[in-house]
Amino acid sequence: MRVDLFDFNLPEDRIALRPAEPRDSAKLLVVDPAAPFFEDRIIRDLPNLLRPGDALVVNDTRVIPARLDGVRVRGEAVARIQAMLHKREGEDRWWAFVRPAKKLNVGERIRFGESSESMACLLGALDAEVIEKRDGGEVLLAFAFTGPALDEAIMRLGHMPLPPYIASKRGEDDKDLTDYQTLFADKPGAVAAPTAGLHFTPALVDALANRGVATHRVTLHVGAGTFLPVKADDTADHKMHAEFGVVTSEVAEALNRTRANGGRIVSVGTTSLRILESATGADGIVKPFAGDTSIFITPGYRFRAVDVLLTNFHLPKSTLFMLVSAFCGLERMQRAYAHAIANDYRFYSYGDACLLHRADDVVAP
Repeated sequence: MRVDLFDFNLPEDRIALRPAEPRDSAKLLVVDPAAPFFEDRIIRDLPNLLRPGDALVVNDTRVIPARLDGVRVRGEAVARIQAMLHKREGEDRWWAFVRPAKKLNVGERIRFGESSESMACLLGALDAEVIEKRDGGEVLLAFAFTGPALDEAIMRLGHMPLPPYIASKRGEDDKDLTDYQTLFADKPGAVAAPTAGLHFTPALVDALANRGVATHRVTLHVGAGTFLPVKADDTADHKMHAEFGVVTSEVAEALNRTRANGGRIVSVGTTSLRILESATGADGIVKPFAGDTSIFITPGYRFRAVDVLLTNFHLPKSTLFMLVSAFCGLERMQRAYAHAIANDYRFYSYGDACLLHRADDVVAP
């Protein structure tokens, strides 16, 4: 499928640099294939847009400060290196995207937490060795620390990994430490926020419960691959990076009961959707799951688990815009995004959201 089919023009001033305050005051565009028009609401309206007996599924991953700055010394030559951790591979190992990758060879060491001017000081430093190198600036790093000691060092030395479209326009600050975590954030491991979850407040969760909508938690540790543009001309040539996720047996059983009782599964975000679809068989039964998934959803995919999707507005030619086009249809999503742009909706991680009802007649363009 041609990647350029998923392109669109987005004015720069539509990119949100801060979240709405309060979080549940963000705009919400309702896209229902059975309705004759789009509906403009706000996130706080969500309980009235769902039905008693529906099940809301949120991602409880927690973002870690995954951007590390350091130096590589090769004889007299010193190079500044930035690494974005994206997937843990063991107690002492992480896959990372590094810049500039050409400055690194397998076997070389990076000292994070120091500048070249302070190389004499070892206090607070974190060393890592490059043990494998792939295309696209991806390397496997073996750290000098392991387990909780490594986790603590990353927490101390790392920076919150704001998406490039925000980081290029302003610096990271203390507000991002809380703004870029969801209300449900619990299990550390993500290097990007499951952004649909950023809209939730305790009051909204209570209102959903009072409406008879149960909330269930799954985990998908979102990787930095979510930031990567699709550079291929055809979707068949794009490689998705694997992410680790969990659906417990208790959650699987609860969701299967929801379906059996006539309720709908409502996914908060594309991350929750991808782990649910990975855990669900062709028979529509959700099964316990713990492992990696690299599921890539494009138009023509038949959804097994999710009936309704709450998600933010995504980048042109991104895998996530392809996913929502698979869920609702490309032409319908192009019209929805045009409506959002014309009506001052805010885009991307800190932006507004849409509530999508699945269209079962979607075919690949």
